[in-house]
Amino acid sequence: MLSYLPENFTAVVIGASGGIGNAVIQRLLADTRVGHVVAVSRSTLSLQHPNLEAVNADVTTEAGREALRQQLNGQPVHLLFNAIGTLHDDERNVHPEKRLEQLDEASFTHVMHINAATPALLIAALKPSLQGRHPTIIASLSARVGSIGDNRHGGWYSYRASKAAHNMLMKTLSIELTRLNKQSIVLCLHPGTTDTSLSKPFQARVPSEKLFTPDFVAEQLLEVVSQRTAEDTGSFWDWAGEPIEW
Repeated sequence: MLSYLPENFTAVVIGASGGIGNAVIQRLLADTRVGHVVAVSRSTLSLQHPNLEAVNADVTTEAGREALRQQLNGQPVHLLFNAIGTLHDDERNVHPEKRLEQLDEASFTHVMHINAATPALLIAALKPSLQGRHPTIIASLSARVGSIGDNRHGGWYSYRASKAAHNMLMKTLSIELTRLNKQSIVLCLHPGTTDTSLSKPFQARVPSEKLFTPDFVAEQLLEVVSQRTAEDTGSFWDWAGEPIEW
């Protein structure tokens, strides 16, 4: 797994307490080639392992990103896996829109901030650890509904727009990062419908064979990432290893 990266490589996983993020960490810790896993989350992790370093930080804030940057202190990061995202938030009254008149400025701004702005701002903050001559892979969770070309059903305005913006930001920064590190790979990943809190309110209509466990998704996504090369930087893939149109 991840043979592109060196022995004892350093991985940083954002959203470590979420379903997919936690499953990715478990997979990484089971790999003998991994030297150091930095698990970043707003909440305290119960998981303990000699190769695991837990960092409590809210990367949706400038203070949280700065705290992580200082923690890493410029050390090379070989894998940055971003697993944070939002689709609904009852406390903020954020829900996917079915009709145009349901668009709400505050909700739209919140979803765009979490799904699009935060990953890009995070990568900007960690740039010293990503540039250089070491192999580095940035894998950031997107969603197929963020594909403009694949949009055939409409609805979900804020979420679709945020993931489309996410993809554009990742594509754009992949170009800049290539100039700063020729061995960098930036990937947008669609995990499929995963049995997590994000999809929970929408699982009723999902066939059981298309509702994936976080562990299955983590295994699939890490395999997809393992098959990519520097020529694939700035591309968009699904959990089965199939490219997705922008």
